[in-house]
Amino acid sequence: MDSIEFPLTLSEVSILDLVSWIASGAMIFGGIVPYVPQYRQIKRTENAEGFSTYVCLALLIANTLRIFFWFGVHFELPLLAQSIIMNFTMMVMLHLCTRVTQLNEMSTKRRAFLDFDYRYFWKWTKFRDYVQFMCVFTLAGGYVTYMCLDLPVYVESVGFLAVFVEALLGAPQFWRNFQNKCTVGMSVKMVGFWTSGDTFKTGYFIINKAPMQFWICGLLQVGIDIAILLQVWIYRKNLHPATKPTKPI
Repeated sequence: MDSIEFPLTLSEVSILDLVSWIASGAMIFGGIVPYVPQYRQIKRTENAEGFSTYVCLALLIANTLRIFFWFGVHFELPLLAQSIIMNFTMMVMLHLCTRVTQLNEMSTKRRAFLDFDYRYFWKWTKFRDYVQFMCVFTLAGGYVTYMCLDLPVYVESVGFLAVFVEALLGAPQFWRNFQNKCTVGMSVKMVGFWTSGDTFKTGYFIINKAPMQFWICGLLQVGIDIAILLQVWIYRKNLHPATKPTKPI
């Protein structure tokens, strides 16, 4: 009886498929990993002062723009899924931060999105105000994108803005640390995950000869990550903020 031989190509395809699935899974869920230690730290200490909620704003805007961009240029589905999951994660972070801030804030004055007071933009009291803003931004942006899908300049501009805003992700955290002259309350693990992930991503862009704006923004992102890690060392002896900023920042 002749022995049954399985084609080598079948095994190769199976292995390649397995590697591809793992890489896709890492791409989809890897972005939310840095926020797990920060979430746990805020929940444990019931204090959100060390974390800048403008990080959530930057990621919500960047990933929503990336979703709009997908309707003009159908890039890989794992990247689209990553954007959707990241938006959900940022809303979870905002929900925790607003709850903790309400517990610690002495003032009873409510600041709402529908007040349309620019002085308190992204400093609203209730979580629902952040939901309202994102609904307005998504509906308005979605309508404009639908009307301009046939304009290559608009589509490419949306894609660039998505990458550029994400590149400035760490800037709000850097500024908050600079104001406080302290990094207490910020998860160093989170920034470490940022740095390793952004370094890998930028290397991937360069090796695969991605468009110039991708790796330039990637290098900017890595530079900001390293600057925040330097702040951890510079302010290592400061255990309390030098100033108490208006909540939440």
